[in-house]
Amino acid sequence: MSVSFELWGRALKLFAGGVNSPVRAAVKPYPFYTERGEGAYIYTVDGRRFVDYVLGYGPLILGHSPERVRQRIIEQVEKGWLFGTPCSAEVELAAKIVSHLPSAEKVRFVNSGSEATQTAIRLARGYTSRTKILKFDGNYHGSHDYVLFDAGSAASEFGVPYSAGVPREVGATVSVCEYGDLQALESKLKTEDYAAVIVEPVMGNMGVIPPPEGFLKGVVELCEKYGSLAIFDEVITGFRLGLGGAQGYFGVKPHITTLGKIVGGGLPVGAVVGRGDIIDLLTPNGRVFGAGTFSANPLTMAAGLATIEELEDGRPYRLAERAASAVAEEIERTVGVKHVVNRVGSMFQVFFGVDRVSRASEARRADRGQYLRFQQELMKRGVFVPPSQFETLFTSAAHNEEVVEETTSAIRQAAGSL
Repeated sequence: MSVSFELWGRALKLFAGGVNSPVRAAVKPYPFYTERGEGAYIYTVDGRRFVDYVLGYGPLILGHSPERVRQRIIEQVEKGWLFGTPCSAEVELAAKIVSHLPSAEKVRFVNSGSEATQTAIRLARGYTSRTKILKFDGNYHGSHDYVLFDAGSAASEFGVPYSAGVPREVGATVSVCEYGDLQALESKLKTEDYAAVIVEPVMGNMGVIPPPEGFLKGVVELCEKYGSLAIFDEVITGFRLGLGGAQGYFGVKPHITTLGKIVGGGLPVGAVVGRGDIIDLLTPNGRVFGAGTFSANPLTMAAGLATIEELEDGRPYRLAERAASAVAEEIERTVGVKHVVNRVGSMFQVFFGVDRVSRASEARRADRGQYLRFQQELMKRGVFVPPSQFETLFTSAAHNEEVVEETTSAIRQAAGSL
């Protein structure tokens, strides 16, 4: 009996579904338990080693336990890890964010991506004195009530349009449009008053779906035309697609941006950034409430600052994107069954049984059974990719040529068994 199997048995008695986040239960026949991570690899309690393309679902752009980040965390632990007062690292990290993100003038740190989008929506409502928000089918913005409608993997993986426990009254304040359809967006905006339009610049919880050309610019322009705020949810893409995030990558400036994942260096984090007059509406300056015991936690601030300093060199992006390109091309070249690979920078995903995936409805038509067979065949050969069709494969600066060669060899073997 494996150690993971024993832990899984205990976990089933202690946690709902045996886990603390649903996707972790998707590894079949039961999850493996990780003991440690180093570079591009994770090591299980059962003595197995996997090349990791999950990377904590996106934050670990430098790989596992990078030296600079680890040392900064250790230094901060020795000084203390919670004060209830400001610390210098939060000022330094915010300054880095403002210097790199095109739309950022001021910052409010919170504790998760979900908390960031929740705060951003409240802020938009406070700024505009409007109630309704609009989102796009397949875009995932976290686990709070106002965004659990047609919400990427949260809806598609579990077969429901929104979560039980979300009041119907909440649904009356949320509209959903097709991603990429500016005509449908304008028809909504000109018939009702919306506080905000929230969008993932690149969909990351329906696999990977890039925006159609001109779409993001059109979203911002329509928001300005009809008095709404454009919120870019860059929890995944922020500092993943470059120092300027997706807005720098695509050359578009939203009014509000939400961040998470990478800006915490792998520790829990969220951030709301944007125009100074909007962010200043948050308490204690303004009338929009926002607070948190662990917001701008010293450990997180130290880890995030060390991560961005490393990214400023540019080399981590080149290494991660080179690895993603090589692995995506190997899947494209080697897999014989009908499929399509979507990639943006160091994010990519393969969809089986379809010719293209440019919107959520097309992703839902992909052959999930075939994807899971591919995922399991790769795991047999020591490569861990997400156990859900609707998640994203990520690469890091630690995915060097040797790691990529190990991966491409596994892909060729796995493809032959499909």
